[in-house]
Amino acid sequence: MSRKIWVFDTTLRDGEQVPGAKLNIYEKLEVAQQLKKLQVDIIEAGFPASSEGDFQAVKQIAQQVGSSSNMMITALARAVKTDIDSVYNAVKYAENPMIHMVLGTSDIHVEKKFSKSKDQILQIGVDAVKYAKSLMPQVQYSTEDASRSDFEYLWKTIEAVIDAGATMINVPDTVGWAVPEQFGDMIYKLNDRIKNVNPNVLLSVHCHNDLGMATANTLQAVKNGADKVECTINGIGERAGNAALEEVVMALSTRGDYFDAFTSINKKEIINTSKIVSSLMGLDVQVNKAITGDNAFAHSSGIHQDGLLKSRDAYEIIHPTEVGLDDMELVLTARSGRHAVRNAICNLSIDINEEQFEDVFADFLELADAKKEVYDHDLFILVEDYLRRHDKMANFEKHADAFYVLEDIQVISNPIFPSATIKVSKGKESFRASTVGTGPIDALYTALKEVIDVDMNIMEYKISSVTRGKEALGKVKIQVQSHDKTYIAKATHTDVIRASAEAYINAANSIIVEQFVPTEV
Repeated sequence: MSRKIWVFDTTLRDGEQVPGAKLNIYEKLEVAQQLKKLQVDIIEAGFPASSEGDFQAVKQIAQQVGSSSNMMITALARAVKTDIDSVYNAVKYAENPMIHMVLGTSDIHVEKKFSKSKDQILQIGVDAVKYAKSLMPQVQYSTEDASRSDFEYLWKTIEAVIDAGATMINVPDTVGWAVPEQFGDMIYKLNDRIKNVNPNVLLSVHCHNDLGMATANTLQAVKNGADKVECTINGIGERAGNAALEEVVMALSTRGDYFDAFTSINKKEIINTSKIVSSLMGLDVQVNKAITGDNAFAHSSGIHQDGLLKSRDAYEIIHPTEVGLDDMELVLTARSGRHAVRNAICNLSIDINEEQFEDVFADFLELADAKKEVYDHDLFILVEDYLRRHDKMANFEKHADAFYVLEDIQVISNPIFPSATIKVSKGKESFRASTVGTGPIDALYTALKEVIDVDMNIMEYKISSVTRGKEALGKVKIQVQSHDKTYIAKATHTDVIRASAEAYINAANSIIVEQFVPTEV
């Protein structure tokens, strides 16, 4: 029978320990509300004893997010009375609160960090659990650095704190030391013993990614009996981060045949949650990251695109809509094959024969080498340019003149009046605008908005370097919204200001393309 795996999200505690990722109370509440939509089982809202601000944030989350839901709200405490009191006073407003405490069990922590004997540390833990249990029925005990601990001492500690009243036992791989086989074996033995002592106690794991094995270790733990997984959105966290919630959840979902386990996560909220956390914390998601990376469902290889168009399961094990995306993205580049380009042209209802297509495809490859990525509006222009050169436009409906082309820009950045002057063409028409803004990009986009007659709002703007050196290519990606639909556009250039302008125009042209494509296509 398939097992329910509890998902404990520690984005607001361990995730917030990333340097520079500190959130204010309103941002923490926004993330917590989104985690509620994601339907995590437990939110670890912070470390209340660390500051008054964090205490208030945890309290607000308990009151506003946890008071109307059975979702558990917890926060971290060291195994000392003052910390435990802080957690209690912050989370007690939740419908289902819990106290979570942590104390080391490895020789390194016991002898070097605390300078105490093992028996002394064990007794501190037992006393802390008894005190927490007197305040609240749900108490989690984390055996910090468990993966480097002597197993029999680790078990002795776990058995003692269960006897003292702990309802959840968390086994952390605090420094990412574990490897899947060894970690899984340890969890198997602990689970066997715990279930014999008290079958109602949940066994949990908290894996770090220092050697890149956090997700693998977490999944191996589930396979070997763990009831609960501790994760963060996008895998953020201390040092190299934690097991990524989206990776663990989708692995359990996709490979249910192997793990025979499931979660209660609302998978369609995964991408939205990832974007909110990334935006508020200022932490970009690497483009090739599993599930939430920009390229996770993008295909540019001609071999892959051909296989996907013939049968999606050839190269796609997760449907993008499962995690909240619209669909897979076939990115047209110089590596795209004929099948992908032909399919894109057909989807645009452009009617050309095979002989014409071969000539257009040659033009496509030339443009792709220069432009890196080719958009739908580029295909309209390519086809019409070819037909015009060969005097075959008579029976072909013209669309290329409906698209905007950037002719020239001048942007001035200064602390008083950042300004932009742009020249844009559309067919035989030419448009100019000069504007000021709060910064150079704001001035540029204000000018473009003046002359481009497309209703759209910019939701996201990102800039990154894709090559090295002073002649490095800058890549700009923007996300815009128009009539409740989202569009993503990119542009690459050595001049990031020009790349910004071209990305804006690519987005506008993508919206214009929709006018020429029948809705049933």
